[in-house]
Amino acid sequence: MVAEISKPNFDSEPESSLALPSGPGETINTLSHYYRGELSRMISWRDRLDRTSNWAITVSAALLSVSLSTPTSHHGVLLFGMMVVTLMLHIEARRYRFFDIYRARVRKLERGYFAQILAPNGDFKGDWACAIARSLRKPQFLVSYLGAVQRRLRRNYCWMYLILLLAWCLKITTPKLQTEGSPLMQAHSWSYVVDNAALGPIPGWAVLCIVAAGYLGILYGALHRERDEGEFVRGEAHV
Repeated sequence: MVAEISKPNFDSEPESSLALPSGPGETINTLSHYYRGELSRMISWRDRLDRTSNWAITVSAALLSVSLSTPTSHHGVLLFGMMVVTLMLHIEARRYRFFDIYRARVRKLERGYFAQILAPNGDFKGDWACAIARSLRKPQFLVSYLGAVQRRLRRNYCWMYLILLLAWCLKITTPKLQTEGSPLMQAHSWSYVVDNAALGPIPGWAVLCIVAAGYLGILYGALHRERDEGEFVRGEAHV
């Protein structure tokens, strides 16, 4: 008779069979590998943030060059640039929320472990390991989508919006940039500015109101700060 080969029952394996670190040396080695892994993921998402910002800067510069270099270019090119920058801002805000998760883990490990090795602080609370463990078991975003938009707006995008707004105002108020051969002078009547601000079937006053409302929202987002921003307070390194 051929003896039956019994199959191992993996479901009945005890949980303690996991290869957990058995000593301080293995724990330190594990933490080192974990730190490098989290740091790599943080750098990867940071690189994605930089790419989005670079795209927004490139698009803004290209549209500024097209709009201001020739009088035949419509001022709507700059309005289109504002829309593209807004799209890039929302894409970057989504990426920033993921980046913030890994950044928080890395900073907890640096503050709670490496900083304590270099310069022990007796008053420091040692709950950093539990915080990282909770994040690993159940990852959650640490900043809201609106908060991420506001942070990226303050860091980079408010300046792009400001440059586009100044160029747009210059475009609709300077006859030289509207009609080829016109003298280089500023508009002396409000009706001239309103007429130049028209966009197809949309009257100029409506375009001015839409732009003004949009920039009021941008100004609020750039100046408004969350009550608890942790390391994002003034004077500490942040992105």
